[in-house]
Amino acid sequence: MSALPLATAEACDANVHLILNGELRALQPIFQIYGRRQVFSGPIVTLKVFEDNVLIREFLEERGNGRVLVVDGGASMRCAILGGNPVQQAQNNGWAGIVVNGCIRDVDEINGCDIGVRALGSHPMKANKKGFGERHAAVNIAGTRICDGEWLYADSDGILISRTEISI
Repeated sequence: MSALPLATAEACDANVHLILNGELRALQPIFQIYGRRQVFSGPIVTLKVFEDNVLIREFLEERGNGRVLVVDGGASMRCAILGGNPVQQAQNNGWAGIVVNGCIRDVDEINGCDIGVRALGSHPMKANKKGFGERHAAVNIAGTRICDGEWLYADSDGILISRTEISI
């Protein structure tokens, strides 16, 4: 169900009307690029956590079906909420990508996975394991409100969020 690769710059140029009416939004350029898949897209699943990775692991144990997990980690730079093992599992379960408003770790392992990952940076300390968070909640990341079921398009130019699947 994953969309065909779409260049974000071309998508913006071809869909000015969607930008003007707010249906197509670009995230602020604050994310580092990880994983072997530089270009990825798919329907969004949202999750809100803070310095806890239990719910992230639970999501990535499910079949991804080409979806993108968008995690609002509160922009915490105090620990990593995503590591190599869950990313490997996400790759094996068919997730297209993961966007983390927070930190990751096991960067070399993640960079070997055929999946797209974006995060604010890396941190060697692991997260808590209490299971607190909100599934499928609207999140505000990088200046943009993101809702479950919207579409994400990512490449080396940036990340776009669209209310619906787009084409050029």
